[in-house]
Amino acid sequence: MAANTIDRGHLRRLADVRPDRGRVLSVFLNLDPSQFATVPARASAITSVVDDAQRKVKDCNGLDHEEHMWLKADVERVREALQGGGVAENGARGVAVFACQAAGLLEVIPLRRPIDSRVVVDRTPCLEPLIAQADGERWGVLLVNRRAARIFQGPADLLDETDRVEDDIHRQHDQGGWSQSNYQRSVEKDMLDHLGHAAEVLFEAHKATPFDRVLIGCPQELTGEVESRLHAYLRERLVGRLQLDVENASLDEVRAATTSEREAFETRREREALDRLAEGVGRGARGVGGLAGTLAALNEARVETLLIADGFRARGARDPSTSLLYADDAPGGRELEPLSDVVEPAIEKALDQSAEVLRITRHDDLGPLGGIGAVLRY
Repeated sequence: MAANTIDRGHLRRLADVRPDRGRVLSVFLNLDPSQFATVPARASAITSVVDDAQRKVKDCNGLDHEEHMWLKADVERVREALQGGGVAENGARGVAVFACQAAGLLEVIPLRRPIDSRVVVDRTPCLEPLIAQADGERWGVLLVNRRAARIFQGPADLLDETDRVEDDIHRQHDQGGWSQSNYQRSVEKDMLDHLGHAAEVLFEAHKATPFDRVLIGCPQELTGEVESRLHAYLRERLVGRLQLDVENASLDEVRAATTSEREAFETRREREALDRLAEGVGRGARGVGGLAGTLAALNEARVETLLIADGFRARGARDPSTSLLYADDAPGGRELEPLSDVVEPAIEKALDQSAEVLRITRHDDLGPLGGIGAVLRY
């Protein structure tokens, strides 16, 4: 069972699970090998999280007898999925399981990173713990020099080398005169054709399974020529350059270099989003900070990017008839459903609106704003 990459589309599909009756059981299991390296340790962790699920189901209020029976059956389905073996194989360091008999849902998602063990019973799948895991962007890496090219694809830390391009490039010779000049032009044309061929292979790979981000590695004097031959779709995804031995760099070296570039890119992306938020809040337009204002913007479908401080949680309320979210009392004194954590449904609402959700882990700017804010569409 290979560890999955989780993208926004995957999260959005889970967010669409909203049964008319019953509840969704969300179970998260930590399999960090530093804590659960042995079979007995993993078995104990599974028993603990299943016991917690049973307690949560028993204490779940507002359900009729049939809905309680569905949840009990879901607990057993989760137990079977976790005890069935293979959950810790192929690098999985955590597992998320979503079960809802009423919606025909049972999804087991092995995770590439450790996750806190946790059980949630709610009207929808609990997606907040997966936001930090949802960096499963696909990276395309092109290493190319004058005679060879290599292409790598996949998550930054799990890249695979998928293509090699070796074109017949004539070598220079030291004869002078007219023939030398023509020969050199022929060599240069062959080299440029080779760069174009490598760029074409990269684009074909992108068409088959699109990249979110692209990196290139090449001799400095070829950088302009390589970039100019990238398709426009790839140029707009280009986020950095690698300094690697094109022909001899090992797969581990390419993965390490790409992971480092990913971290730098994520840091820049957080910084840019926070700067946009600060500017919008400062001008009183296209930016809002604090829980109440952010929820109001989500209720109005105005959010372009939702920014949440790592670990931020807050109580709130939901109008069961409209699904509108509030930090405290609703206007007009309507009766609300209290929520022990309003951040999770806020994330779901943002995903429904195709807004970007950023868990801020590298900067502290959200502290003065109460831990949450949003860049607005208008």
